Formats: sequence, C-alpha cells, structure tokens
Amino acid sequence: MKNGRITRGLVLLMACVMFVAGMPPVTGRAELIDTSDNDVIISQTVPKGKTGKRMNVTFTVKNDSGEDWEDVRVAIYNSGSYIASPGGEDGEYIFPFEVTAGTFESKYLGTIKAGSSRSASLPARVRSDLAEGYYAVEIEVTSKGNKATTTEYVNIWISKSTGGKDEEDEDDKEVGFVLGEGQATPYGVYPNVMNFSINMRNKGLSEARDVNVVMVLDKDTNVFPFDINDGNYDRNFEKMDPGEVVQLPYSMAIRSDAYSGYYPIKFEIYYRETATGQIMKEEKTFWVHIKNKDKDDTSGEFNENDRTKARIVVDSFETEPKTIIAGEPFRLVLRMKNASSSIAASNILFSLESEKVDNSSVFTTASGSSSVVVNSLGAGEVTELTIDLLSRAGIDQRSYALTIKETYDSPEFKNASESVTIDIPIRQIARLNTGTMEVMPDNLSVGSETNIMFPINNTGKVILYNVMVAFEADSIQPTDTYVGNIKPGETGNVDVMLSAVAPTMDEGKVKVLITYEDENGEVQEAVEKELSLFVTEAMEENFGMDIEVGEFGDNVPAEDGSFFGKYKIQLAAAAAVVLAAAAVLVIRWKKKKKAQQEEDDLDDEIS
Repeated sequence: MKNGRITRGLVLLMACVMFVAGMPPVTGRAELIDTSDNDVIISQTVPKGKTGKRMNVTFTVKNDSGEDWEDVRVAIYNSGSYIASPGGEDGEYIFPFEVTAGTFESKYLGTIKAGSSRSASLPARVRSDLAEGYYAVEIEVTSKGNKATTTEYVNIWISKSTGGKDEEDEDDKEVGFVLGEGQATPYGVYPNVMNFSINMRNKGLSEARDVNVVMVLDKDTNVFPFDINDGNYDRNFEKMDPGEVVQLPYSMAIRSDAYSGYYPIKFEIYYRETATGQIMKEEKTFWVHIKNKDKDDTSGEFNENDRTKARIVVDSFETEPKTIIAGEPFRLVLRMKNASSSIAASNILFSLESEKVDNSSVFTTASGSSSVVVNSLGAGEVTELTIDLLSRAGIDQRSYALTIKETYDSPEFKNASESVTIDIPIRQIARLNTGTMEVMPDNLSVGSETNIMFPINNTGKVILYNVMVAFEADSIQPTDTYVGNIKPGETGNVDVMLSAVAPTMDEGKVKVLITYEDENGEVQEAVEKELSLFVTEAMEENFGMDIEVGEFGDNVPAEDGSFFGKYKIQLAAAAAVVLAAAAVLVIRWKKKKKAQQEEDDLDDEIS
C-alpha cells in the first residue's frame, strides 16, 4: 500500500513539473520580495520610478481584522538599515530612497471600517546611485489603540533616468503652484466693481503647509489698475494636498485713470514643505483685462462732443435660477443706476449684446426684442430691467460677458452712447459612461479572486476630480479603487482584483458605484452600474493520495489494470492545476495586449 501511494504521488509531481517546464521563464524577479502573504498592505501593480526623481509608492490598506481601525496612518518604515549601498553583498537590504526630514513622515488615512480598504500613496525621492531593477520598500501601518500596527513590503521598479525634457526639475518639485489654470482672463469695465476668483493648484508631489498668497500692490496706475481699498489682500490656507485646487476671491474697484488693456498682477506665495520646515517663496503672475479709456484719448474734456452728460452703470444684477445650466432658460434682473449726482437722462435705450463662441451668441432672448426702453432716469435713481434669456448648450463651463449698450439724452448731450459689461457664469452637468466590463473569471469559488477591468469615459464638458470606484455585493469583499482626475473627452481605466468571500445567493449582481468631486471639492451622487459575478462554495481539494481501490462503492470496479484506471484521480487533479494556470496566463495576456494597445495609441498621437 505504501509503495502504491508513493507511485501515485510521483505521477502527480511529474505532471506538475511537465506543466511548469512548458511555461515561459519569468525574468527580473531575483530581487523581488514575496508579498503574496501580505494581510494589510496590498499592491495591485508595481509602482515605477526613475533614479534621482520623485515617485509615489501606491498601495491599498486592507482591514480584514473584524473591527474598525481609527486614526490610521501609513509611512515608509524607518528600519535603521537604509544606509546599504547598491554594491553590497547578495541578500543585503538596499533602501532605494534618499533620506530627508520628510522621507519617513506619516500620512493620515482616517478610519478604515472592518472589511473595507483604503488607497494610499507615499512620496519619496529615488537615490541617484541605484542600479536598474526591483527594490522592496517596507511600509508601516499604525492606528488608534495599536489595532493595526504592522509592517509589510511593497515591491517597486526603478529604471535609469534619461535626463530628457520630460524629466525637468520643474515637474519634480516637492511643491509648486499654478495660477488661473482652466479659466478665462477676468474682464472688468470702469466704473463697475470687478469681482473675480483665481484658481490656484498645487502641482507638486507633496502637500504644502501654511500657504500665504500675497497680492503685490503698486501706486502706479500703469502697473496696478485697481484702487487699494482694503488693508490686506492676503489669502491663507493651512495646507494644500498634491493636485488640490483652491479659489483666491477678490473684489476690486477699477481706477478712474486706468487705461484699457491687459495688466499683469503679481503674487508672492509663501509656504512650507513640512509642518516645521523653513518658509519657501514662489512668485507668480496673473493677467486681468480692463476696459476704460484708450491711451490715445488725450483730448479729454476738450472734445467738443464730450459735454456734460449722465453716467448710467450697473448697480446690481441677479439671475433666476441662481445657477444657470448650459442650454437652459433663465431670467436676468438688471438694476441700472444713473450714477450722476445732478444730471438726468431721458429716452434711454438699453440693448443687450452677448459674447460669441464660434460666431454664435452664448445668450439669446427667449422671446421678443433684446432691447428695453426707459423714458427717464433722474440723478441717483435706479430702474429694474427683467429679461428672459436662453443660454447656449455645448459651451465650456465658465463666465461669459453680456454687454449692455446704452443710448440716451442729457440736457447738454444728445444721443450719448455708453456700454457696460457683466459676467454671467454658466455651469455644465458632469456626464460619464463606462465601457465593457471585463470579468475574468466571472465564475469562481469562495477564497478565489477575479480581475475587473473597464474604462470610464468623461462625456461631459467639465473635469471629473478624484474619481473613485467601489464594488459591493454579499458575495465579495467590499473594495474601492482610486482612478484619479478625468478630463473632458478622456478616459480613466479601472483595473482591480475582487475577493470572493461567500457563495452567491441572489442573481449574481455586483454593484459598481462611481463617485467624483466637482471643482469645489464636493463629492457628487454616485453613478451606479452593475456586473455579473457568480461565487460558489469552495471545493475540497483531495488529490486521492489515501483512496483505496474499491472505496467508491459497488458500482466502481475494484481493480483496473490500466494506467488511467489506477491514476485517474491524480491526473484529474493535475488537469485542474493546468486549467487554473491557463486562466492566469489568459489574464496576463489580455493585460499585456491592453498595455501594448495603449502604447501603440500613444505612439500614434506622438507621430
């Protein structure tokens, strides 16, 4: 009996060896650390970096402990053995990053509920003296009450820096700022008050602390076109995360002696790269457009037509509804004021003229004429105009100018012509759809994993910020994955592994919840999709090493002299191993094909 068991075991071993021998060799794994037994730090992909450059070590923190973790923090673990050089002996641990004050600084993740996971990213600068290859980074996870204290490894791939234009230091900064990204130049007309906001984004790889934005003022009208009414035009922020966009709001009165034209407004931005770091400074310029008088208009009051006349301005305006969606009608309520202290105006004609995009007006009247007549307007008086307008669909989300042209009479001036402009913000509704969801495999047993891949297409006119995708079902481990920002007309790709935890008891539907933030950082209502996935009970693995001939009952022959009759159970087990490995190869082949297709598409765009 003992010899029979040994023979059956050898048959199974030979079958597995023959299968493995037929697989292609796996290269470049000599320096990898096996992370398959990780319980908390899960890496779906290998983060990539270049020597001497900043990189982000990305991973997922998974809570399978059965209880919630509070105040979770992650950090690159300071083991004290990070001085090793790349030329060390075999087996010596090589720490791949430069050691600075912020290298081992922890990042706060908050609460991770039992059965959930949270994506994380830690920035670091790769050492310049590394050889190309794989390196392991030890990550430390801590939480309140030490419920989640652990350290586990993440493998990264480091390649040599080429020093090309795509690797300039400007794109590699800890902290950097961009002003006015994705917005039109603010436009103001004297004597109206100019209200505008400036977008400021942290384009660096680390968060900025104690950010203070200072507008540089100047007494010279040729340099600074606004009246200095407030004592402080500083804007302060406690911190700004990488990629975060904040608003710098201003309300400025245009100087009466400012000429029409574009003015560069200078800003000084002070910040710290760490909570206790030294104060850094960066200078930026933002342009505004002012409409007042032309520089060649030197005749002034000596012009025979420039007799005393009334001055009609926009006192205030509002829209109903307050938020205007592109393509929808709205009501504009204008309050026009005769700003003159002693001169009346009569026979006033107000005509509306819209800004145009692609030779088409952004605003049109819903019905009737775009002109309104007011018989008279005394000095200091206000009249209210109500106009029903329709906004054009398909335009970008921003503010558009509406010009009110005025023709009126004053006692000493007939047919005076003036114009004032207001800016009306138009919003777009965010839209997205998903492509075909690939589920490989779509039937699995408890304890197994499946790979989910699909694209998310931004079909709207606004950026989808911080896109997240969550998967929920009774049969799987709840999982979420971070996709990032998706610009209009572009696509973000989802590639995630789901773990089966219970057999399917319903129709086999998994909820796919897609969330994103708007430009103000507010999370929008989730877009719900679903996919089909069936989970069965885990199969008991019994390769028949202890099964006697005749144990299957009277209907099975007690003896079978053929090779298959003796070893059919072992061969069946080997066949199962082969099928499972084949499934893995199919998944790898599809991913490789998809990556190659994206690379070919990129080459086509470049060429």
